Amino acid sequence: MLDVLIIGGSYAGLSAALALGRARRSVLVLDASRPRNRFTPHAHNLLLHDGDAPADLAARARQQVAAYPTVQLLEAQATTATKLPDGSFEVGTGAHGTFVASRLLLATGLRDELPPVPGFAECWGKSVIHCPFCHGYEVADQPTGIWNNGDEVGHQVKLLLNWSRQLTIFTNGPATFRPEVHELLQAHAIELIETPVTGVLHTDGQLTGLRLADGRTRPLPVLYARLPWHQASELPQQLGCEITEQVLIRTDASYRTTVPGVYAAGDCSVAPPQLALAIAAGNLAGASLSRELIMGS
Repeated sequence: MLDVLIIGGSYAGLSAALALGRARRSVLVLDASRPRNRFTPHAHNLLLHDGDAPADLAARARQQVAAYPTVQLLEAQATTATKLPDGSFEVGTGAHGTFVASRLLLATGLRDELPPVPGFAECWGKSVIHCPFCHGYEVADQPTGIWNNGDEVGHQVKLLLNWSRQLTIFTNGPATFRPEVHELLQAHAIELIETPVTGVLHTDGQLTGLRLADGRTRPLPVLYARLPWHQASELPQQLGCEITEQVLIRTDASYRTTVPGVYAAGDCSVAPPQLALAIAAGNLAGASLSRELIMGS
């Protein structure tokens, strides 16, 4: 019987494992090795590690966590999770069998829904980006596109004007925002293109332009895309965790989910998606789990 089984070995999961290992708790981290930020070459807005490669950060984190004798790391895909009658949890992995733990931490992340447009996936996380706080400094003052529709465009425009005054909106179909958003675009001379995008032109992931359905090509070096996301794992649903309107696992201030004994941290439960927040959430979740186990023992 493990004290805590952590599903997801990226930044939140490893941060929680570190806190639990230092509390001398028996921990197993299951990780499928598909972090959400695997597409981007550099991590930014992370104190002490600004500009480092995410893969390097994760490798160093695994090395540090593995130094604690009560923590085990296993590359495996968790496929099932069940709460047993005694309150513990059984997690199945297929090739590696099943594991049982007193508590469960979900650090399973989110999955972005990339549009089926040729070239989009190759640029995602490199020159087609999602967050100005993570990437905006490096692409500031360049012609910048916004791939989005709806009233949220107004908020995004106001935000991105801090980094570039050369904005173009690509709604990929008829615009669906209110007149106030149209007025905002006109006030800042922001072009609105409603023609669907049929191709993302690039060189080795560096965006060069967008091909439109009417045959035109718009040169462009940077594109912010607001994409829908989903829970990357079916385990929260299997366990009966409540999901918010933002498609996040609902937690309290201690990162407890609505299912007793189940915690959640990282992108699957915390917004906005930033490394610093994921690391902090994992650390706090690990401390909360330790406290619960100590007080309940």
